[in-house]
Amino acid sequence: MSTTIDIPESSKVVKGKAVVAAPLRPGGWKKGLAIMDFILRLGAIAAALGAAATMGTSDQTLPFFTQFFQFEASYDSFTTFQFFVITMALVGGYLVLSLPFSVVAIIRPHAVGPRLFLIILDTVFLTLATASAASAAAVVYLAHNGDQDTNWLAICNQFGDFCAQTSAAVVSSFVAVVVLVLLIVMSALAIGKP
Repeated sequence: MSTTIDIPESSKVVKGKAVVAAPLRPGGWKKGLAIMDFILRLGAIAAALGAAATMGTSDQTLPFFTQFFQFEASYDSFTTFQFFVITMALVGGYLVLSLPFSVVAIIRPHAVGPRLFLIILDTVFLTLATASAASAAAVVYLAHNGDQDTNWLAICNQFGDFCAQTSAAVVSSFVAVVVLVLLIVMSALAIGKP
């Protein structure tokens, strides 16, 4: 037993199509890039500050015959390593201060101003990070291998812990450099395409 109810249609009712969803705004992928920018900035902060802290705490002392005559290897014995600690701390500090601009880029993904500001400063600090990482890598290479032509001996045979810490700091700094390059490329893509 079924009952059928017939409802007559009125000619006064206007028929139309129902809207299922609001049309997507073109360029919605920019918000995804902005979120990825924020996450990469957090990773770069960890890499830069980790490199500065690791290099800043690198220190090893070797006793030689007596307690009064010792050999010491420390980051502040090398001006290149001092430059490295200062610049990586500056890069880490900049990345922390750039987080609010990254948040603005998430909230307003089509705004060009914050992204342009970030791309310019990211390029400046990429240059600084690359210079300090490359100079520290050169000194770490000499510490590991020495140079036969200039009679520089490798010190890593005696100062193993010191060399391990400085090598880890250099690797961490190059991770920060790669992340900064990715940030610049992503910002350029977001600015370039509508």
